[in-house]
Amino acid sequence: MSARYERVALIGLGLIASSMAWAMRRGGLAGEITGYARSAETRDIAREIGLCDRVCDSAAEAVAGADLVVLCVPVGAMGAVAEEIAPALAPGATVSDVGSVKKAVIEAVAPHIPEGVHFVPAHPLAGTEYSGPRAGFAELFDNRWCLVVPAEGSDEAAVSRLEGFWEGLGANVERMDADHHDLVLAVTSHTPHLIAYTMVGVADDLRRVTDSEVIKYSAAGFRDFTRIAASDPTMWRDVFMTNKEATLEILGRFTEELFALQRAIRLGDGAHLHEYFTRTRAIRRGIIEAGQDTAAPDFGRGPKR
Repeated sequence: MSARYERVALIGLGLIASSMAWAMRRGGLAGEITGYARSAETRDIAREIGLCDRVCDSAAEAVAGADLVVLCVPVGAMGAVAEEIAPALAPGATVSDVGSVKKAVIEAVAPHIPEGVHFVPAHPLAGTEYSGPRAGFAELFDNRWCLVVPAEGSDEAAVSRLEGFWEGLGANVERMDADHHDLVLAVTSHTPHLIAYTMVGVADDLRRVTDSEVIKYSAAGFRDFTRIAASDPTMWRDVFMTNKEATLEILGRFTEELFALQRAIRLGDGAHLHEYFTRTRAIRRGIIEAGQDTAAPDFGRGPKR
């Protein structure tokens, strides 16, 4: 089955949607791209940069006649958007999303999907700390993973077609169930973001270390935390509100590990620390070997987008 869709509607026009639009153009994956964003300013920018073939002034107008609709809004807004567009969805269309939480999104969106419309949730594991329609670029998904999480009773042909679409955007595709997805993401994304936000917050609280020192000497590791902590606050608030269970489970494990390391430092247990750090280095090597990062040194001078 062709991975190309005649009309793709993007609801929400931030980093992921704008990157999808450029990648669709690159791969010839859409006959027409329509778009809608709640903010008039965002819609104006999208028009100015030629992001979509048509930027519409309502979500219902954007989805009319579309055979693929992708919800690119914060996960907390997914249910309301699904309810709003439901009456305008074309029979046989596929509705998908790009949210980094899946169980809560399925629970919020599925009840609003009309009979004869296919709901196939997905999550591209790609992003930068930048947001907005100007932030997108066609290569964002290249060699990154997109997890497809079919809802109960999803149509196999619709699922396969969406998988082909994401492969056309440059991604590697894998299927996963919603609960497992949310646990995996709590480990690989959600908890690390929370830790980064916390560390940047701690630095802000340590008044004995001046702001200028924090900025001046940040290449010592703090800089990487600030990049993660610069991510979109609305999106991340919604992630933690909706993936509460898995995030709290991983945070509990993290706290236990942190106490064990605190104890090793207090007792001068160098052997424990060395063994622990050796194990964590191996995970970094695995990420590089899997092609998900490069071993090239990066001191903040990499190409800026």
